[in-house]
Amino acid sequence: MNTHHGTPATFRGRRHAAPAAVGTALVLMLTACGGGGGGGGGGEVDAEFNQAEAEVVNPSDQTGGTLRYAISADFDSPDPGNTYYAFSWNFTRYYARTLLTYTEAPGEAGTELQPDLAEALPEANEDSTEWTVRLKQGLRYEDGSDITAQDVKYAIARSNFGDQALPNGPKYFQQLLADSEDYEGPYAAEGDPLDGFDGIETPDDHTLVFRLNKSFSEFPYVLIQPQTAPVPPDADRGEQYQSQVVSSGPYKFDGEYRPGVSLNLVRNDQWDASTDPTREALPDRIEVQLGVDQNEIDQRLVNGELDVDMAGVGVGPAMRGSLITDDARRVSVDNPQTNTLRYVNISTVVEPLNDPACRQAVMYAADRDALHRAWGGDSGGDIATQIMPSALPGADPDIDPYPSDDDKGDLEMAREKLEECGRPDGFSTSIGARADRPSDVSTAEAVQQALERVGIEVEIKQYPSDTYTNTQAGSPDFVHENDLGLTVYGWAPDWASGYGFMSKILDGDAIQDAGNSNISEFDDDEVNGWFDEVVTIEDPEERASIYTRIDERAMEQAVILPAVFERTVMYRPPNLTNVYYHAGYSMYDYMSLGTTRE
Repeated sequence: MNTHHGTPATFRGRRHAAPAAVGTALVLMLTACGGGGGGGGGGEVDAEFNQAEAEVVNPSDQTGGTLRYAISADFDSPDPGNTYYAFSWNFTRYYARTLLTYTEAPGEAGTELQPDLAEALPEANEDSTEWTVRLKQGLRYEDGSDITAQDVKYAIARSNFGDQALPNGPKYFQQLLADSEDYEGPYAAEGDPLDGFDGIETPDDHTLVFRLNKSFSEFPYVLIQPQTAPVPPDADRGEQYQSQVVSSGPYKFDGEYRPGVSLNLVRNDQWDASTDPTREALPDRIEVQLGVDQNEIDQRLVNGELDVDMAGVGVGPAMRGSLITDDARRVSVDNPQTNTLRYVNISTVVEPLNDPACRQAVMYAADRDALHRAWGGDSGGDIATQIMPSALPGADPDIDPYPSDDDKGDLEMAREKLEECGRPDGFSTSIGARADRPSDVSTAEAVQQALERVGIEVEIKQYPSDTYTNTQAGSPDFVHENDLGLTVYGWAPDWASGYGFMSKILDGDAIQDAGNSNISEFDDDEVNGWFDEVVTIEDPEERASIYTRIDERAMEQAVILPAVFERTVMYRPPNLTNVYYHAGYSMYDYMSLGTTRE
């Protein structure tokens, strides 16, 4: 997931319900630092540094008030069917309910699946090629009309199928659903928009049967995606639906979404809390300011003029050090170990990086120490030498095919690789970065300076976050036309397995014309075959061994330059209640938050 889980559950045997627990591995990276309780009022709060990593800080059931968010960029889209940023998957839960969701709890429990729109966890047939989901009774949209199984099917169709399918977000359903290859999507249909979409059956208004083209033991994780939030077909306007999304959750849009400016939410009086035990829905109103400078956001947070930085990636470099070292403010700071990898894609298509030896030259010349410092040193993350975060099954921290004694790079080996690819004097290329993310820009600068030492000249090109993953880095044509041999990126797993983490960034079948996350365009027959094989295997240890091989192969082919496994420096104002780091979203759980301020 664009900087967007424990061991994946295994679904075996005859027709059965998927278990709630998705595993224990993530607990390895959820180390509690500090204890203490937490009051329920504003002003001083009994809390400690990093307390929210493993427990709820300032617990309260107080309702009312306005919760204030800001972000330095914008949504890729607030349309639940057209988004792939982690913060957006977290935030859209205010107004978009999905078939399944994560448990609202700190620590390992936050990676457990539970029903949302569904009345129970899905049931699978014997070989995990058919999954049945039944909706709860009494579900309604903000206008009082009923939510139906057909509306969920329509939502999946619009985001996954046809030439006019929404560009952002993963396409798992497109890849997995059987008998849907010729379906051209709801926007191409002249009659019934779902005619020909046979991969999902809806025998009645409250039942969905997902028929897959292969055994897929991890399918329940796909059902947490916001693409499963229902959409009434009559209200759909394609990409313009984002202006006024029809709510199925506890909040609805207050007026239209104003791109680059604001999005405001108020209570949805048609939401029935008895059908939704996972959402606290404490504030009366939620306001989001868009396009605010990061330094201003950080200052307003510590001044009490703002409640949450919606991006969820922590304060910027200018504020990070002062918060960590200021004893008075440190008690309101969390520095959790996340499962997010910050890295640089290395194109397999843009010349001369289409030659593996030229890519390996980049890997050898990279200065890991400088990349670490670009992310804030120890408080910003841990140096990464492999692709998968250590908490995921199959991750191997001993993978390190480009070692250097001081983490400064091996320039001699870099020059040998340049000779091997016929560029002994180096070459020139460009690196893309998000202009409104200071650490992204610092990473690009660190790469530029490191590669210059072996004659590789790098031009830094900066783009806005809200279009970066779709229009610039996420568009292969744009990458080729603008010589973006390198692109700064961040990735968190769509769910907690090697497939959930790596398939969208390393599987050749995941390459898309827009909204592409396999930005290196890595299309390796061996790796592609392993991805096809692994999800048919029931034994989790055997799956983990295949994920290790994929990681090793991708590193050897030099398609990803890992920088750090991220630690964020997050600030929680004293008026913010029910604050904790949610392992499923790699940031605070937005749905739990309340405020003691009017």
